[in-house]
Amino acid sequence: MGIIETQEKIRKLLADRNAILLAHYYQRDEIQDIADILGDSLALSIEASETTADVIVFAGVRFMAESASILSPDKTVLLPRLDAGCPLADKITFRELKKARAENPGVKVVTYVNSSAETKSYSDICCTSANAVRIVNSLEDTQTVLMVPDGNLARYTSQFTEKKVIPWKGFCYVHDNLSPGEVQRVKDENPGALFAAHPECRAEVLSLADFVGSTSGILKFAEEADTEKIIVGTEQGIMHQLKKQNPAKTFIPASDNLICVDMKRITLDDILSSLLEMKHVVTVPEEIRILANLALSRMLKASK
Repeated sequence: MGIIETQEKIRKLLADRNAILLAHYYQRDEIQDIADILGDSLALSIEASETTADVIVFAGVRFMAESASILSPDKTVLLPRLDAGCPLADKITFRELKKARAENPGVKVVTYVNSSAETKSYSDICCTSANAVRIVNSLEDTQTVLMVPDGNLARYTSQFTEKKVIPWKGFCYVHDNLSPGEVQRVKDENPGALFAAHPECRAEVLSLADFVGSTSGILKFAEEADTEKIIVGTEQGIMHQLKKQNPAKTFIPASDNLICVDMKRITLDDILSSLLEMKHVVTVPEEIRILANLALSRMLKASK
């Protein structure tokens, strides 16, 4: 089948199953184009939990599907590819976090949503790349926080708080591999262009940025920026929406290597197969779900 025919079959099956398709900005273009909801990982799960759909098909990676299951335990959550994981989320295990907490008694643990349900369940509160600073500053009963699993996000956050931030050793390989040399080269080739970067990038890269923010933040910046050219320092999947929403502007990737292999695993055929066979169902054990949901709920309350 061709792309359009497959898209049409998926849309019909979604209607038949009372299902919705969620897609992250890093997904393939043809998947983004037929999604019911397109966005950041946690925002997608929150919006899905507020719908009357019985089934959530998550075009993303496993921790995102887990978050949807945590927030919508009454819905069936499908992940079209079980091997769509997240190397960043895998940078910390429950055992490692338990050991770190024992070595830092009294320290609050702030866990990035890009983490497993089990890691979230052993955390005090969660954060996103958009609200990390606000969440850390909201913790009034501590002066020290351990931020897991992304060390780059933790180091970026530490610049905007008086609290001591202990960064975990994890990183997103896509963002961490972006070098300041690559960015400077692209900036030199495009004089006058503004550079927007994700806070998962290294500090030396962020120091070159005109804007630092989440994927949704970068989209908003691109819309509002009074410039013709913007250099983009995040996964290249976002380029599809940037170009659609801002046809008069030019967007240039900071590197040709900003590609997440896991995000690109899912294809239209995988989504179709998942809906036809109602596979692969992602569930979170209730004892883990309750505690993980508590950490997420604390974040949502602190973000208001």
